[in-house]
Amino acid sequence: MNSITLRFLAEPSTVNFGGKVHGGTVMKWIDEAGYACASAWARRYCVTVFVSGIRFHRPIRIGELVEVEAHLAYTGNTSMAIAVEVRSGDIKTGHLHRTTECLIVFAGVNAEGEPVAVDKWTPETPGEVALARRAKAQLDAARSAG
Repeated sequence: MNSITLRFLAEPSTVNFGGKVHGGTVMKWIDEAGYACASAWARRYCVTVFVSGIRFHRPIRIGELVEVEAHLAYTGNTSMAIAVEVRSGDIKTGHLHRTTECLIVFAGVNAEGEPVAVDKWTPETPGEVALARRAKAQLDAARSAG
């Protein structure tokens, strides 16, 4: 499985002082969806290694439908780059807006927590090829800056 979508309603327990969902809560959702996607691909436990380019476009309001979509974007020897997009909106209309996006790298690990090889993923559609190029460019830029 190279993608997963989580859907749920934004609950009052996630509210910040401004009356919107906490950014940290959104980051938790992103990590959960990314983990589910990475673990499904690797068929094993995975750990978060790196988070890149998180961008908050608009707030999420309590009661909105939230959709967190994670796609495998690139694979290395032991790691997987997962592109995650969060959308939210009125459940009655079904119209959702992009709220947040980022790229997360996960590593597949064994019982001792050591990295292990993961299956190579080859993009097939034009959209997957473009996503893989963007992910690799973002990761290369992060490596050269660090």
